[in-house]
Amino acid sequence: MSEAPDNLKYAESHEWVQVDDGVATIGISDHAQDALGDLVFVEVPEVGATFDAGDAAAVVESVKAASDVYSPVSGEVIAVNEALADAPELINDEPYGEGWIMRIRMTDDDELDNLMDAEAYAARVTDDD
Repeated sequence: MSEAPDNLKYAESHEWVQVDDGVATIGISDHAQDALGDLVFVEVPEVGATFDAGDAAAVVESVKAASDVYSPVSGEVIAVNEALADAPELINDEPYGEGWIMRIRMTDDDELDNLMDAEAYAARVTDDD
């Protein structure tokens, strides 16, 4: 069973969100990184880019496949994880820590209500297996 910390929200498309003072830190779940396999490249968005919830915002490439990373919330990118350029494996090693992908200043806090808590996400990925 993949890890899904209780303090995060999760999207159907396997992104996680941690919100602190209107800023959402976003990455991909342990389940997603495990399914992708060893990551070899991460394309992060530009700082200043804006996204609506559900927009493709980044790309992760593994030895198996390339996959879009969707923004679970709307807003403006205020930071990206520059370390991923040289060490994409951070997502494999620490998907909920050093493997974060981007930070977005949210424009609509109500969008968090559309995301799953850890229990619902764990049930969803169990259903997929």
